[in-house]
Amino acid sequence: MPSVTGSVTGPATNRLPFVVWVLAAGTFLMGTTEFVIAGLLPEMAADLNVSVSHAGLLITAFAVGMIVGGPTMAMATLRLPQRHTLVGALTVFALGHGIAALSTSFTVVLSARVVTALATGAFWAVGFVIATSAAGPARSTRAVGVMMGGLTLANVVGVPIGSFVGQYTGWRGPFWALAVLAALAAAFVGRFIPRTDQRAEVSVRAEIRALRQSRLWLALAAAVLIMGGVLATYTYITPLLTDRAGIPAGAVPLVLIVFGIGALGGTAIGGRWGDCRPMATTITAAAATALTLLALIPASNSPVTAVVLVLLMALTGFTVNPVVTSLAVRFAGDAPTLTSALTTSAYNTGIAAGSLAAGRALDSSLGLTGPSVVGAAFAALTLLPLIALALSNAADSSRIVAQHTAGADTAEQQAANATMTSTR
Repeated sequence: MPSVTGSVTGPATNRLPFVVWVLAAGTFLMGTTEFVIAGLLPEMAADLNVSVSHAGLLITAFAVGMIVGGPTMAMATLRLPQRHTLVGALTVFALGHGIAALSTSFTVVLSARVVTALATGAFWAVGFVIATSAAGPARSTRAVGVMMGGLTLANVVGVPIGSFVGQYTGWRGPFWALAVLAALAAAFVGRFIPRTDQRAEVSVRAEIRALRQSRLWLALAAAVLIMGGVLATYTYITPLLTDRAGIPAGAVPLVLIVFGIGALGGTAIGGRWGDCRPMATTITAAAATALTLLALIPASNSPVTAVVLVLLMALTGFTVNPVVTSLAVRFAGDAPTLTSALTTSAYNTGIAAGSLAAGRALDSSLGLTGPSVVGAAFAALTLLPLIALALSNAADSSRIVAQHTAGADTAEQQAANATMTSTR
């Protein structure tokens, strides 16, 4: 069994530790519950007697719960064994879904979503730290990409299956399935995550001190904006596909699979290229996302074009995620837990802001294309913190080169002086 701090095969191998794949399985469930609502919105709205835009608050509420819960739970569990935190988070996650499935009240379902979001935030905060420390600095972005691959795989498998099942069993069926799977995952994680004690030197003060890095906040800003752009559109993708593109409701899960494939591909690309060319990868991907969402506004009335653009939206948007996550954790140095939680909060701030703005745009004169307009604006704004981060890194590199050059000149001058002294 590989340890949390390294691979069982040692530094010579390019293979990721097994623990990273275990965490990816956990994020699969987290991703499924967060995004399956997009495919169930009409059914949930009808059953809970609310409008579709109002039902969209179930996505916003989950995002808000993770925004607050991620950092809060990260600090509350800072000195607890990481294994216990993960098992506890999955247990609460399972109970929250059971309560939601039993209720007929929109308020209770909304509250249950917040509670499960708190648990999800704790899982992600600790999971990212375990994954990056297990993989080591050279493979940290790849490890984050694999862990987030569980999230994107949820879009390929979990969300479409949940949407398909929900059309036949009602939205409660997927919720019951998630509750059972989360309980099984808690047992699985308890079995395979190594038993380790939390580091004694970890302190809240050190975690907060790590937040002084300006580059960290640029990475977090990019995470907010890119996720806000993609999810603003994705939250209300079902009415766009059915009412504008003319795709039958029964085929929507297939389009969600296409989105998931794009997200999985983007995460893989970001994980592979992010370690060697982080800024070129993120800037290019963010620009491509903005252009894709802009194209979706006039071209979404064609079923084929709409599906292709949904694929590209996910492919380009999700390329940014593992890179900025890895950069944020790297900037935090030896106190990554709070930063990891804030990264999760950043993504969900984007989801909350994007879905809320998209819901209002949907009810405006923009109609079905409103969410795409909001998404394109968010994605374009992502370029600002990414370019600032690239300039900051370039300035740091120039300063390091200048210091090395000055040091070399000083050493050369000292050697020359020594030579002159010895010849006198």
